[in-house]
Parts: sequence; structure tokens; C-alpha cells
Amino acid sequence: MAEKACLVDVTKCIACRGCQIACKSWNQLPAEKTTFDGTYENPPDLSASTVTKIKFREVAEGGKVKWLFRKVQCFHCTDAGCVKACPVPGALTKLEDGTVYLDQNKCTGCKYCIMNCPFEIPRWDATKGKAFKCNFCYDRTSNGLPPACQKICVGGAIQYGDRDTLIAYAKTRPGFLYGEKELGGLHWMYLLPVDDPELYFLPKEPKLPKSLIVWKDILKPIGLILGGGSILAWLGYHFLLMPQKEKLTKEAEKHS
Repeated sequence: MAEKACLVDVTKCIACRGCQIACKSWNQLPAEKTTFDGTYENPPDLSASTVTKIKFREVAEGGKVKWLFRKVQCFHCTDAGCVKACPVPGALTKLEDGTVYLDQNKCTGCKYCIMNCPFEIPRWDATKGKAFKCNFCYDRTSNGLPPACQKICVGGAIQYGDRDTLIAYAKTRPGFLYGEKELGGLHWMYLLPVDDPELYFLPKEPKLPKSLIVWKDILKPIGLILGGGSILAWLGYHFLLMPQKEKLTKEAEKHS
């Protein structure tokens, strides 16, 4: 199966936020009560009930204010930190088409996906005791339909299709392609007008936490090979990942 992806041309985004509405409608996510805080950006951040949103940035250009917009959601990374960190089999799965799928029925609420995502995407629901994120409308894409957000995009900012085809197209266009190689390749990519991802709230070089790499890619495989793998894996998991939990739990709960 060819890997699927979305390519977002940020210069075509008009911040109509139709994608936000379509996402909530298709996934039956509730609205959030918010207050005005001096920006048109609403809601202010991702949450368990808002798994995609448009971020706003105001910049000065030629003595005038210019708006920059970017759609935010799970990036569905090839080298997905959330999948590596999740201790529950089948709770977070990297599917053949590139989707990183979170099964709510299997999520135990350990928060390791939240702590190990370099993009800070999964959000915690304290009421349900589970993490939430975009599942790339897998119930649609697996049946030959595009994601709901892409379907509704009136400005044509979002394209959906085979990942290789979208990359080839992006390289014919002026601008900077973000997502081709980051973390092994993202399945939500962005065509930016300038080579400055941070201007659009994107890290220049997203990286997985070193503690996760040491535990998952080094200690755990060695332990399984040498025997006593469960003991070594447990030690690596709890001495490398657990120290992060106390430090980051409060931050995660801010998004609840």
C-alpha cells in the first residue's frame, strides 16, 4: 500500500477554520467554552476535544500587519515517539498507510505519548483518563475517502494523496517543504514560503527525547537478546522514562 499524506500550502490558508468544524463534526467532538483573550485564534490550543486547529501569528511587514496561518494536528511521524513510548500493545499503532492510530479502548492513560512527542500533540483528558489526538480520519481514508478537514478546505490549502506524489509536486513549487525527512518523514507536510519553520510554529530539527531512544532502541533490544529482557527493559523504562513523568505531568494536565 502506498503511504498517504496531506500537504498544506500555508499561503492558501485563509483561516476560515472550516477544518476545525469538519473535524469536530465527523469525529463527534464537543465544542469548548472559551473566552476572548485578545486574539482571533480560537480555541487557544489543542485539547482532548480539539484535535486540529489553526494557529495565528501576526508579523510586521512594510509597516503593516500580516497574518500567518498554519493548521495544527498530529504529524503522523514515521519515527513516531508516541508509538515508541507507549507500553500497551495496540494502543498506538503505525499503520501501513502512514497513519499513527490511537485506540482509545486500549489507552491506559500513562501519558508517555504526551511526554515523548517532539511536537507536543497528544492531549490529556483528566475526566476520561486517556490521551487524545488526530487519527487522520482513518475511518474515512480506509474506505477511500479523504480526511474530513481536507474535504471541507475551501481555499484548496490541503491536498491529500500518495505521499511520494505530493512530495514530487511540492518540489515543483517555490518555497520550502517541511516534513519530507523530519523524523523519518511526516505524513502531514507543509509548503512554506520561507525557509524558517519556526515562523510557523514548527521546530527546525524535531528530535525524539534521548531517554526514549536509549530505552527503546538500545536497552530493550539488548535485554531481549541477552535474556532477562523483561528485567532490563523494566529498569530502562522506569529509570529513563519515569523521571520525566513527575516533571511533565503538571504540564500535560494544563491541556486538560
